Amino acid sequence: MSQRVLSTYVFHHRKLTPALLAEVEAARVGAVELFCLRTHFDYRDTQELRDLADWLKDRAFRVHALHSPTERDSGSSRQSGIPLTISDLERSRRLEAVDEIKRALDVAEFFPFKFLVQHVSSTRDDPDPRKWDAAFNSLEHLSLFAHQRGVTIAIENTSGEIATPHNLRQFLTETRLTNVKFCFDAGHAHMGEGVEAAWKVMHDLVVTTHLHDNHGEKDEHLLPFEGTVDWKVSLKLLGRELPLVLELKAESVPEKPLERITAAFEKLEKAVPAAGHAARASSSAEH
Repeated sequence: MSQRVLSTYVFHHRKLTPALLAEVEAARVGAVELFCLRTHFDYRDTQELRDLADWLKDRAFRVHALHSPTERDSGSSRQSGIPLTISDLERSRRLEAVDEIKRALDVAEFFPFKFLVQHVSSTRDDPDPRKWDAAFNSLEHLSLFAHQRGVTIAIENTSGEIATPHNLRQFLTETRLTNVKFCFDAGHAHMGEGVEAAWKVMHDLVVTTHLHDNHGEKDEHLLPFEGTVDWKVSLKLLGRELPLVLELKAESVPEKPLERITAAFEKLEKAVPAAGHAARASSSAEH
């Protein structure tokens, strides 16, 4: 059975503390993807990292992944809203982004995690072909840095014209980067060519997921089954081995969020065995 993983993006307005993680654990969630926003999770704060490491010690609960920082820091009390991107055409800003991501990867010195989910660009970026060369220069360095810490970089299909499944696939095919795989975002795929078409392009390199729903137009990050994603088809594609990583917006679960998240996981899990059975039956029929 796929493991329940919750992205702490849903709590990005709250400080990440052992007490918050204890609430998540009590909701029968087995792991988290930590969202690297310093007002939420300060990956630079040594004492904060030690406190989290002490809490995680000897627990089955674990950190599955980190989501790489996406904005330039503007101080301890607020964020700048200015994208931090590895495909920035300005070299100094691109190096700044790489250095910041390396600081996030250094979290592995305090507690282990498998994956760093990474955006190739900002969703607002123009589709300038030069950005792919910039992304390659960044990822060539970051993939080695991550590998030395036992972490695999998982680049995510995002909304917008740049990081589409086809573009990401072509990028990895051409660059042959090692230690770089995919994070399959079902909600973003639904807004583009569709979950099934996106999966066909990415599937063999997918190591982790982002699951959320929408109505095909806005990046709403709703609970599964609250939009128009066909979860029967999606779960059949994903199978039973990949983690179910819920990535939700706080406004999508304004009341009793953990109760609703637990219910969503249960609903997904009930659908997974049936989906897996259907996939096996289809495979048998083809042979």
